[in-house]
Amino acid sequence: MPFREQHITHFTALAETKTPRIFRMVSVLIACALIAGIAFLVKAPWVQTTAGAGVVTALNPKDRQQDINALVSGRIDEWFVRDGSIVKKGDPIVRIVDNDPQLLERLQGERAQVEEQIRAARSGLATAQLDLDRMKELYESGLAARREYEQAQIRVEGFRGRIAEAAANLSRVDVNLSRQSAQTLTAPRDGVILTVNGGDTATYVSAGDILATFVPEAPERVVEIFVDGRDIALVQPGAKARIQFEGWPAVQFSGWPSVAVGTFGGVVSAVDPSAQPNGRFRVLIAEDKTDAHPWPEERYVRFGATVRSWVLLETVPVGYELWRQLNNFPAELPQQVATQESAAST
Repeated sequence: MPFREQHITHFTALAETKTPRIFRMVSVLIACALIAGIAFLVKAPWVQTTAGAGVVTALNPKDRQQDINALVSGRIDEWFVRDGSIVKKGDPIVRIVDNDPQLLERLQGERAQVEEQIRAARSGLATAQLDLDRMKELYESGLAARREYEQAQIRVEGFRGRIAEAAANLSRVDVNLSRQSAQTLTAPRDGVILTVNGGDTATYVSAGDILATFVPEAPERVVEIFVDGRDIALVQPGAKARIQFEGWPAVQFSGWPSVAVGTFGGVVSAVDPSAQPNGRFRVLIAEDKTDAHPWPEERYVRFGATVRSWVLLETVPVGYELWRQLNNFPAELPQQVATQESAAST
């Protein structure tokens, strides 16, 4: 009899005790779970991302919200629109009139007077030029004094100065007339009047005052997000991104973008070279035309709507990503950037 069994026979209760089968099954399950967990951490891929929040905006400045400013000072005469009005390019928005209702008539009369002065000065110049030519011949023949010849030259130059002065006055009057003709403000392109900021017909406005706010129609939308400075070196133009729009139901898995629901594809189009005052960098993301799901229509995702975006980086094992997050290390450098840096160092 073996030594162990020989000693156990002295303890009858211990000899009759056996390990329950459920314990053995639990031990096997725990061992399998540990092996599966280790395999998952080592083999399962995880897409690293850098996230940022922002808003929907337009890439082209002319597609963004614009202010309609008064070009001249005056009194508001008539509004042609109201809040929410849909306008086409060239449609009138507001008409401004000068406090003097006869200003246009007086400017036109002043212009006619200046034109008459120019005609008279040109006629006088032609006569003075003939006198100068005749006086030159007499002076060269010795029949006129030098003083008379010089006085003829002075008269010619005097008429030329009058013509130049009258032409300057004519330009000034034309500018005033042009400004007064710009008193009717029109829509710069198709769009919607967001707000009307001016008053009624008793309101006086100065040149440069904001009278209305205008939003263009059918602009090219982009997403503007702000990324932490630690990860900005990893974000490169052309990188793919996933976008979650405010108010659009979505279930996002940053590490597995292929199983995300309700998110939309994007492509990084620009990265600011300098930081904002808060230390974050602005990143512009355009719509990914190759994605299976195009962005929602503008009536669902409007300008200024809040968004959250994840820029896709390198694919690493899940275990490495957990270790990186616990140690607060930055994400992996993109492969193309790492290759460029190694080539530059060599």
